[in-house]
Amino acid sequence: MKEHAVKSQKMSSALKPAHRTWRGWLMDWDLYLLLLPGLLFFLVFKYVPMWGVIIAFMDYSPFRGILGSEWVGFKHFVTLFTYDQFWRIFRNTIVISFYNLVFFFPAPIVLSLLLNEIRKQVFKRFVQTVIYVPHFVSWVVVAGMTYLMLGTQGGLVNELIKAGGGEAVPFLTTPEWFRGLIVSQSIWKETGWGTIIFLAALSGVDPQLYEAAIVDGAGRWRQMWHVTLPAIRSTIFILLILRLGHVLDVGFEQIFLMLNSTVNEVGDVFETYVYREGLVGGKFSYTTAVGLFKSAIGLIMVVLANWIAKKFGEEGVY
Repeated sequence: MKEHAVKSQKMSSALKPAHRTWRGWLMDWDLYLLLLPGLLFFLVFKYVPMWGVIIAFMDYSPFRGILGSEWVGFKHFVTLFTYDQFWRIFRNTIVISFYNLVFFFPAPIVLSLLLNEIRKQVFKRFVQTVIYVPHFVSWVVVAGMTYLMLGTQGGLVNELIKAGGGEAVPFLTTPEWFRGLIVSQSIWKETGWGTIIFLAALSGVDPQLYEAAIVDGAGRWRQMWHVTLPAIRSTIFILLILRLGHVLDVGFEQIFLMLNSTVNEVGDVFETYVYREGLVGGKFSYTTAVGLFKSAIGLIMVVLANWIAKKFGEEGVY
């Protein structure tokens, strides 16, 4: 009888947490209802399409479908790695991504720190509004503005150079200018929008820390270095880790609009290559293999960066 009572007590205690969980879900049903659209978005547009990755190992035909297409294993990966222009495309993608990490990634951080020092709230909000606007300008418009500014025939910059007695500089057709031009466009367009996250992190800094720093004799630069930056360090690490997950994604639309035959040697990247081979050439399985290769590199970079971040005492993303 005692053993039976003990077993009954254990079963009831095991059921209680589950009962409490269901009761909590029912009490907060409206909050979970708000969560539902986001979950459906990730399910429909992120997880379900992952099933299509399987065609990277097939000679996929839209007419035969996935189940009717021939299985070829790693054939497309071998074709990719033995392609004579693979290392050129890989190098171009890595170099542009590296430039973005060195010059573009720190830009929102620096701008956020500068905005945080503005004491006049009206002026601060005005500046924020102005720097957010470029984010909503399409890359087509940005490319058009670039051609109007830097074109050799009628470009504003070259007209000023010629007015000063110099010769027109072919910014848009010189390979040495292309990568810097791409990064400069990204900085102009997205730096202001990128400050949103960092300004949100800065708003959570305890004002008493600044007061203590002032009492210790710290000036504005010392406060920024010893209070502000440490307060947003974890945010910087997390965003850097997430950015490394897209190390082989440099933006198709921007590159495609600025690319021409004279700069193709330094500007052809995986996105433009996939466009030519997949959408134009109809090699769906092959370009899926290219995409899977990029995703694998991104996953490796995220895992490695997260491990390094934890070694330095940061939380990481998982």
